[in-house]
Amino acid sequence: MQITITILLMAGIGAAIGGFTNYLAIKMLFKPYNPVFIGKWQLPFTPGLIPKRRGELADQMGKLVVNHLLTPASIKQKFMNEKFRTELTLLVQKQLSSFLRSEQTPEQLFEKMGITNAVEKTETQLDLLVENKYEQFMGKYRDKPLRDALPAEIIEKANSKIPLITLMILQKGISYFSSMDGYMRIQRMVDDFVRERNGMFGNMLQMLAGNINLADKIQPEIIKFLKSEGTADLITTLIKNEWEKLLEREAAFFEDQFEKEKLVGMAKRYVKKAVNAEKLYNTPVSELTAKYHDTIVDDIAPKMVAFGVNELSEKIETLMERLRIADIVKEQVSGFSVARLEEMVFSIIKSELKMITYLGALLGGIIGIVQGIIALLMN
Repeated sequence: MQITITILLMAGIGAAIGGFTNYLAIKMLFKPYNPVFIGKWQLPFTPGLIPKRRGELADQMGKLVVNHLLTPASIKQKFMNEKFRTELTLLVQKQLSSFLRSEQTPEQLFEKMGITNAVEKTETQLDLLVENKYEQFMGKYRDKPLRDALPAEIIEKANSKIPLITLMILQKGISYFSSMDGYMRIQRMVDDFVRERNGMFGNMLQMLAGNINLADKIQPEIIKFLKSEGTADLITTLIKNEWEKLLEREAAFFEDQFEKEKLVGMAKRYVKKAVNAEKLYNTPVSELTAKYHDTIVDDIAPKMVAFGVNELSEKIETLMERLRIADIVKEQVSGFSVARLEEMVFSIIKSELKMITYLGALLGGIIGIVQGIIALLMN
């Protein structure tokens, strides 16, 4: 009985020492958080191992993340993963579709971003843009013919429109002179012509005309003249000649004739009318993008995602260097309180640390039994 009690006592003491030693060793990883002094003498093992080497730990964690966990190769591999691309594309399409169906107006979106008076600011920028473009254009072409300033496509298109302009002029002329207003205009012209020639020539005209109204004779002749192919060719030729003369004029000629301020003002009004910022900014996004919703979501969005992922993949190494992820991790870890670090570590390996404590007690108990047996044998 005495032998059994001795062995159990030695086992209990060994287990207590082993368990307590491991428990103390684990606690000494973090505690005490700060150095402990007796007078000027600092107690050994204070602060704990991790508080004492927190800077080195932060530095090593930063290197661990960059060199082994969050590497350019691993990120690039993730970007190239087809499942990831599909999920990212679906997410972008969903968010983009939701935005395009929004009933908010651009004005409201601008206000959320802290941009006020968007219409006025846009029109101001348009004015500056027109002024800058005008100065650039005139600075380059002021002393050159208008032909050099205008794109060849515009000149060619204008030349092709001359016959249509001729046709429009003739149609308007025929329509006018066929109307009562046109007839009355002819009548007044005839009366004025005869009145201004009150001599023998005027009397002779009145005698030859007799009771016939000259306007009735002249009106069909004017209409016949306007319908003639020769008239169309003549007007087309005249317009072409004048157009060619304009093309040979220097740009400065038009600036002098119409005045710079008027030209710039006219351009500003045209641009503002074309843009119509007030209407644009007060129309819901859903209405502005209704015609293009499917194209943007189904066609453009996947291409944007593919392009963005490919570009990021190509530049991921440079991007990570610029981000200095190792420094970010180091700063974050260094900024943690020791208590927070302890909490994080214990939340991850709490059960394993308990097992270490229990294992220490078990080993201590076994060693105690062995020691007890050896002591009994020696006695």
